[in-house]
Amino acid sequence: MIAPLRAVRTALCWMTVLPVGTGTCPDEAPDRPLGGAVMSALPVVGIVVGAAASVLALGLSYTDAPVALVGILVVVLCAALTRGMHLDGLADTADGLGCYGPPERVAEVMRSGTVGPFGVATLVLALGVQAAGFTGLVGESRWYEIAFAVALGRIGAVVGTRRSISPAHPNGFGALVAGTQRLSIPVWCLVAAAAAVPIGLRDNGSGVDLAAVAQGLLVVLAVVAFAWVFTRHCARRMGGLNGDVLGATIELGVALAVVGLLI
Repeated sequence: MIAPLRAVRTALCWMTVLPVGTGTCPDEAPDRPLGGAVMSALPVVGIVVGAAASVLALGLSYTDAPVALVGILVVVLCAALTRGMHLDGLADTADGLGCYGPPERVAEVMRSGTVGPFGVATLVLALGVQAAGFTGLVGESRWYEIAFAVALGRIGAVVGTRRSISPAHPNGFGALVAGTQRLSIPVWCLVAAAAAVPIGLRDNGSGVDLAAVAQGLLVVLAVVAFAWVFTRHCARRMGGLNGDVLGATIELGVALAVVGLLI
């Protein structure tokens, strides 16, 4: 069994540019037990990245920077901290889903190394939604919800690696993590539900806004349901799950979360 602290450290090493070590932390061949532990710790990465994004937005709110610029910079920071790997996965997944043919053809398109029209359009739309959503949250000084949305997107990736999902290929990141998660899914969903409660405290001293809490819970439900359906569709279309699909699930989950928090 992988120790929780080791899982968190490895997740930060694999999924961010933070200086927590190199390689697989420590040096050893990555395997499914380690991959499963990393996925179970992935929402912690979301909390760290989300907290950094929230702090950036709060700090820039004391400057004369336009609110829209702050929203864009939040997206830039999230991409920079994660090496843009999830955006690459989103583009490859969009291109794969946009082509015709069997799973082998989809895999060929996704591994081509180039971004096609479906990938470009999806990146522009997803990043546009995220930037506009973060701009709206910044404009209303909803710093906590910025971090909440970023972290929630990572829970979607945990849902995507549930036991009923198999890997598309015998190697690669999907082979390390697909089908590894069971107990972590309800645990993180409960954590996310509890994390929605502070959303109702944003009015400072006027009591808990139950409508805001309910909205946060609905956002959690929407992101989890989306991740379940989306990864199931991708696995059926591609013959299993790969790392690109998880990156797409994260980015689309964040976009869905900010939209849900603002509606």
